[in-house]
Amino acid sequence: MDALAGLLEGPRARGAFMIRACFDPPWCIRVEDRAPLTIMLVVRGEAWVMPDGQERTLLRAGDLAIARGPDPYTCADDPATEPQAVILPGGECAYPDGRSLKGHWDLGVRSWGDRLDGSTVLLIGTYLMQGEITGRLLDALPPLLSLTSREWECPLTPILAEEIVRDEPGQEVVLDRLLDLLVIAALRAWFSRPEAEAPAWYRALADPVVGRVLRLVQDDPAHPWTVASLAAKAGVSRAALARRFAELVGEPPMAHLTGWRLALAADRLRDSEDTIGAIAHQVGYGSAFALSTAFKRVYGVSPQEHRTGRAPTVPRGTVT
Repeated sequence: MDALAGLLEGPRARGAFMIRACFDPPWCIRVEDRAPLTIMLVVRGEAWVMPDGQERTLLRAGDLAIARGPDPYTCADDPATEPQAVILPGGECAYPDGRSLKGHWDLGVRSWGDRLDGSTVLLIGTYLMQGEITGRLLDALPPLLSLTSREWECPLTPILAEEIVRDEPGQEVVLDRLLDLLVIAALRAWFSRPEAEAPAWYRALADPVVGRVLRLVQDDPAHPWTVASLAAKAGVSRAALARRFAELVGEPPMAHLTGWRLALAADRLRDSEDTIGAIAHQVGYGSAFALSTAFKRVYGVSPQEHRTGRAPTVPRGTVT
């Protein structure tokens, strides 16, 4: 599984959607949905995005922003405009006084706001849930990142603007894939910037040796990899691979493999009804007992306890 594809695979299974938001000034929306990732693309007009306690950003036509949850933020035509609506978890919408807004601002197919031909139009894509694989990349993002049209011209804008209002068979699948492409392209553009702090394993993907090993591990975690077999695939000695991998990724190859396998298992425990034994074989463990032992050592709970909702007792960083 490619690293950026892995970012999106779990959230799509748990729910993702796109809408077109249309407004005339003054307008202001308070977002408290706790979604782990929201991407905003300005088609027309401009919008201020203001995370709580963070620097605000002005987006103009063609600009894009990604907000990393779960912290709340506000979008408005002007920083001084008072909120007119609040977006809550589960996609619920309310007036600031708590009254339900459901249906009041519906403008048709995937369109929401106060006027369909408003002077401001934004395309907003939201991923509703976060998993362990997702968190490995999201944890490296700032609360809000932005790319102006001068820095990166999004080739998907006209396609998304056309597709989002269609009501045809298979349209949700089309939009899911376009949303994934938009996020992947935006994150690649962001991580190419000198000020972006990409995770070490992401930077290491560009290395001809370590990058090949990372892709082998991501694409086939169930394979009985050893340092020797990985080194052979990469065309280097075991010692050379171990040294280079640790330098670039920050941990030994087998420690990274273990973390990747357990993160995959954690997400599959939550996202599927497969037995623990089946998941163990899918991610490279010989038995449910072997997976349970490794899982509890890292996460502090058994796979079954994780599946039923007990939170991990150790930070995610211990398995990245």
